Amino acid sequence: MSFFKKLKEKFVKDPESDEKKEEQQAQDTEDSDDREDSQESDAPLSDSADKEVTDLQGETEKKETEDSLDGEDATEPEEEVEEEAAESSVVDDDEENVGALDESMTEDDHPESQEEDEKVSIASKFKMGLAKTRNSFSTKINDLVARYRTVDEDFFEELEEVLISADVGVTTVMEMIEELEMEVKRRNVQDPQKVKEIISEKLVEIYYGDDRAEEIEGLNENPDGLTVYLFVGVNGVGKTTTIGKLAHRLKSAGKNVTLAAGDTFRAGAIEQLEEWGKRVGVNVTKHSEGSDPAAVIYDGIQSAKSKNADVLICDTAGRLQNKVNLMNELSKVKRVIEREIPGAPHEVLLVLDATTGQNAMSQAKTFSEATDVSGIVLSKLDGTAKGGIVLAIRNELEIPVKLVGLGEKVTDLETFDAHAFVYGLFADMIEEYEEEEELS
Repeated sequence: MSFFKKLKEKFVKDPESDEKKEEQQAQDTEDSDDREDSQESDAPLSDSADKEVTDLQGETEKKETEDSLDGEDATEPEEEVEEEAAESSVVDDDEENVGALDESMTEDDHPESQEEDEKVSIASKFKMGLAKTRNSFSTKINDLVARYRTVDEDFFEELEEVLISADVGVTTVMEMIEELEMEVKRRNVQDPQKVKEIISEKLVEIYYGDDRAEEIEGLNENPDGLTVYLFVGVNGVGKTTTIGKLAHRLKSAGKNVTLAAGDTFRAGAIEQLEEWGKRVGVNVTKHSEGSDPAAVIYDGIQSAKSKNADVLICDTAGRLQNKVNLMNELSKVKRVIEREIPGAPHEVLLVLDATTGQNAMSQAKTFSEATDVSGIVLSKLDGTAKGGIVLAIRNELEIPVKLVGLGEKVTDLETFDAHAFVYGLFADMIEEYEEEEELS
C-alpha cells in the first residue's frame, strides 16, 4: 500500500463508512423502541392478571369476613393497596433499568469509532494549522515536479533548496536528500510525481528515527504521585499562554491541576498566570513581584501536595539564552524540584516560537545545555510558512516536539503526531493523488 493511501485511510473520513455507522445507530434505536413497545404491550396483560387474582382474593376474603369482627375488615383494604403500590414500583424500576442498560449499550458499542473520530479531528487541526507552510511548500514542490520529466541530479539540487527554505535545516536536508536518492534508485522511480510520496515517507522516518512513536509522543506522568512540568523559554514566545492551554486540557481530562507563578521578573507575568488560573478554574501559587522564583516553586509543590493535586505546572521567567545569571537561576529552580520530589521535573518543556525559524534552533541548543530539556512546545505553528523547523529540532538536537500550538483558541494546543504533521503538509497532494487513482 502506498504511503499517501495509508495517510488517507488514517486521517480522512470515508463518507460510506459514516453512512453505515448512521444506519447501524438507526437500527439500534429501532430495536430499543421495539423492546419498549413489547414491554408496554406486556404490561396490560400482567395488570389484568393481577386484577383477576385480587378479585378472587376479594371474594374469598368476603366470605371469610362475614363472620369476623368489623375492626379486622377495616385493615385489609389498606394492606392490598400497599401490595399493589409495591408491585407497580417494581415494574417501574425494571423499565428504568432496561432503559439505562440500552443507553449504556449504545454509548459503549463503538469505542473504536470514537478513536477514529479523534484521529480525524487532530489531522484536520494540523491541516488548518499548517495551511501557510503547506501553501508555500506544496507550491514549490509542484512547480519543481512540473519542470522535470525525469528524476536526475539537478532535480535533487532544487529539491534541496526547497527543503532548506522551509527551515528543515541544512544538516537534516543533506541527510534526507541522500536517503531519497538511494530510495529512488532502489524503487527505480523515474517519474518526479512519484517522488512526492517518497518525500512524505522519509519526513516521518527522519522524525521518529530509531524511536517508537509511543516513546516520544505525549507527556510523561508520575504514576506514584504529583507530576511536575517545568516550562522554560525566552520572553514573547507564548509560554504563559501555553501553560494556560495545557492546564485547561489536563483539567478537561479529569486532572487536579495547580500552577506556580515562578516568573517574578516580568511585569504583569503573575497577574497573567493568575487570570489564566481563574479562566481555567485551577489554583495558582504566587509571591510578590521580584521574589525568589525557587521559593515560589517550593511553595507551589507544598500547596499541590496539600490539595492532592495530580499535576503542578511551573512557569519561569523568560530569559535570554546568553544571560548567565538567569540560566543559573533556572538550574536552582530545578534543584529545588528534584529535592522535594525525587525524579521530578517529569518534563522540562522549552517553548519556542515557530515563526522565528533558525533562531529557535539556537535557543533550543543553549537551553538544552543548561536545563536538560526533555521536550519542545512549538507555539504559533499556524503563523509560519516554515514549519520544517519541527524536523530540524528533532533530528539535530534529538529532542522530541511534545506539543504544538495550532491556533489562538484554548483548545488549539495539540500533542505532536508526525503522521498528522506530514498529512497537514501534504493534504492537497494526497487529495490530488486520490483523484489520479480514481481516473486510472
